[in-house]
Formats: sequence, structure tokens, C-alpha cells
Amino acid sequence: MPLQLGQDVVLFGGTGDLVMRKLLPALYHLHCDAMLGPDVSIIGIAREDINTDRYREIAQEQCRRFLETDFNEARWQAFAARIQYRPIDARDPASFAALAECLGEVARRSQVYYLSTAPALFTSICRHLHETGLITPASRVVLEKPLGHDLASSREINDEVGRYFAEEQIYRIDHYLGKESVQNLLALRFGNALFEPLWRREWISDVQITVAEQIGVEQRAEFYDKTGSLRDMVQNHLLQLLCIVAMEPPASIDADAVRDEKLKILRALRPIPTDEVPLRTVRGQYRAGASSGQPVAGYLDEPGVAPASRTETFVALQANIDTWRWADVPFFLRTGKRMQERVAEIVINFRAVPHSIFGKRTKGLNNNRLVITMQPDESVKLHLQAKRPGDEMVLNPVSLDLDFAEGTHPRRLEAYERLLMDVMRGNLTLFVRRDEQEAAWKWVEPIMSSWNESGDAPKPYTAGTWGPAASTALLGREGFHWQEEL
Repeated sequence: MPLQLGQDVVLFGGTGDLVMRKLLPALYHLHCDAMLGPDVSIIGIAREDINTDRYREIAQEQCRRFLETDFNEARWQAFAARIQYRPIDARDPASFAALAECLGEVARRSQVYYLSTAPALFTSICRHLHETGLITPASRVVLEKPLGHDLASSREINDEVGRYFAEEQIYRIDHYLGKESVQNLLALRFGNALFEPLWRREWISDVQITVAEQIGVEQRAEFYDKTGSLRDMVQNHLLQLLCIVAMEPPASIDADAVRDEKLKILRALRPIPTDEVPLRTVRGQYRAGASSGQPVAGYLDEPGVAPASRTETFVALQANIDTWRWADVPFFLRTGKRMQERVAEIVINFRAVPHSIFGKRTKGLNNNRLVITMQPDESVKLHLQAKRPGDEMVLNPVSLDLDFAEGTHPRRLEAYERLLMDVMRGNLTLFVRRDEQEAAWKWVEPIMSSWNESGDAPKPYTAGTWGPAASTALLGREGFHWQEEL
């Protein structure tokens, strides 16, 4: 049944990459699946002085490319009828009158304001919305990362946004939490009795979380050179994934029950002392190399990057959680650009059997692993040992594969589809609460400060590899290896 919410979706940064690549395609899919109510309008907001017809043309051109085979001309025309555009300068309060006119009588409607802009504009947009009378108790605001560049700036933004929106109206989005495989991790952990007795230090040796990209900085050099991988990926995406893996069973799936347990994990992260930062963290920066068989430039040669930049494009680190469940279990986090493969995965390595009765008859590794893959394809695989066919007792590695493509639903919801629907439904479970965000910044800030004070340059690595050699050494000192090295 279609949702009869009557909510207008207002996309600030409406001509930007995220809107064209993710948000409009997600809304198109929801339209095609009859999940949007008939009165839902989509309003693009940006500074470009174009009209609605031209905006629809641009959106069709861009979305056709990103939707690929899912694009249908007739369905697109019906979807495009929902789309409007208003040229608005987010810094100019007078221009918001055009948005008020477009939205009409807000007293009988509610709006989702999606701020896909630079974080510096968040506060002025919210202030102008308030001054124009466009915020109601039913309004919701979605904030894209990064929310500030440190704890102080994050608090400043949250304080200002919080002047106009209540906490339950603020949706701090982390699209990794909307991925099907992450949802299935919750289902596997808390919907089955099989894993819970094993989900602890007695049976798990280490946890590895990797988000690797093959692309470089693309058109984001100006933003990225001021941000780096630690702020862009670790402080939000990777720590959120760590929380999903490590949190205790919540009392229910309700938003605050889940987020309370994630907060406990963030507060239990052992701070990394300054003198241990060089041993427990690795930062790198890619040099010229090859990606997908094509030569690519090094980071310092990318347009828009400062010639002597010390911005990291790679981070690997060891995190420890000081709780009874996870004492002495290292969590290894890794992210980088221009890596050998595009992959996002969580690897749960279980301890080996205490004594193998098979001796040399085991081929390959004999420890079990649960691998949750988020990209390029979503899957969950449990790696086991089984007898090789034949008359000899020889064990080979095998895997049990939960293939989401074989599900009953004809098409899986993409992360942004699920999260947009949750915003419209008022479901905050998959969104980051303010105290979570601040706890993550508190843990990350000492690492940033240590790197800045040391004056050391990031370790170089060749584009198209798995990062600096120091990343391998980080695990090797603890007796572990990255997944691809196993």
C-alpha cells in the first residue's frame, strides 16, 4: 500500500552529485513501488538560476545514467511530475520566500528537509526555514556528514540546528546503516539463538572492518583535502559498523533502545594514548599507480590538492572495547582510496579449534569466519571446514552463503531508499543520535591531535594496492592478517 503521508521532500543542494546519483534515483524507485503517497512533491533547491523544466531535464539525463536498466521512460515522466525546482541562495533569507510560496499552506502538511550541502550551510538553512515559518512539529531535517570537523564544531552545528528542530526531528544519516547486509547482521545476531553464545571473547579472536574504494578524490578534492579519511569515514561509517557488531542485545528494535546500546560501545572504546598512536594507527597517502588497468595520478597531483598536503587518504587502526564481552578482542578498522578493490565488509574471525584431530589433513585455514559484505555485492557467508569428497578424510574450506538476490522481493531496497522511507515514517533507529556522534568525536580527536603534533607525513602507498606496508604490520604484531592475506 502506498504511504499516505503527504510529505514534501525538499532537497537542498538539489543539483549536486548526491541528489542526482542517490537521492532522486531512490525516490524514483519508491515512486515506482507505489510507496509514495499521491500528494508527495519533490522540490530541488540550489543556487543555479534555472526553471523546473530545465531541472527535470538535468535530472532525467543524470538519473538515466545511474538507474541504468531500471530507468523506464513512462514511469520517469510520472515521477518527474512530482518534481519542482526553486533557485534559492541558502545564505539569503529573502530567497526563502520562494520556497514558502512553493510549499503552500504548511499547516496541513509536513516536510522532509534534506540538507545535501556543505555543513557550513546547515545552520543558516535551518535559521531561514524557521524565520520563514516553514518548520512545524511534523517537519524533519536530514543532515549529511560530516557534521563539523571536530567535537567543538560538531557541537556548534548541533546546538544551532537544535534551536529550530527537536532532537526527534533530526535525522543524522549514515547510509551504511541502511544497507541490506547490515540489517541482516542485526537479524542474524538478535533473531537467532545460534550466534549469541559464540558472540564474545571466548570464541572470537578478532574483528576486521574494511571500506575500500578504487576511486580517488574525483571532484571532491577541495573538500577532501580539508577532511581526510579519519574524519570522512572512520568517525562515522566505520565506528557505526563497529557498534552494530559489538553492541549488547537491545530491549527492543525501538530507536532509543538500539542507540542506547551503540552509545555504550562508543563510550567503552579504550582511548589511544598519544605515545601509542604510532603503534595502533596507520595513515597513508596514495601515489601514482594503476586502477582497473589504467594509470592514475598520485594524490598530490590531483587538481585542487595542496602541493605539500599531509591529508591522509588511508587509515588503518586497532580499537579495543573495554567490556566483559570484548576484553582482549582487537577490532581492526581500515579505509582508503585508490585501493586494489572496491569492497566494504565485516569479517568476524572465530578462534581455531583447541586441538585438531585431523593433523595435516586440513587444507587451508581451519578457523571459521563470518563475512558480511556490503559492497560491491551484499552477502553474508559463513566459512567452515568440511570433508573433501573421496575415500580420504581430508578437510577443505567451504562456505554457507546467504544470497540476498534469491529473496522473494523482486528488488532489494538500496540504502538511501530505506533511509528516506524511515525518515518519512518517523523511524530514527538507523540514524545517529547526538550523544553517539559526540562520543565518536571524543574517541577520534586524540588521534587527529597526535598526527598533527607529530609533523610526520602520511606513509606513501601505490595506487591500486592495499595500502602501506605498515597496515600489514599493524595486524602482524598481534598475530593476525587482513582478510585478503589469509
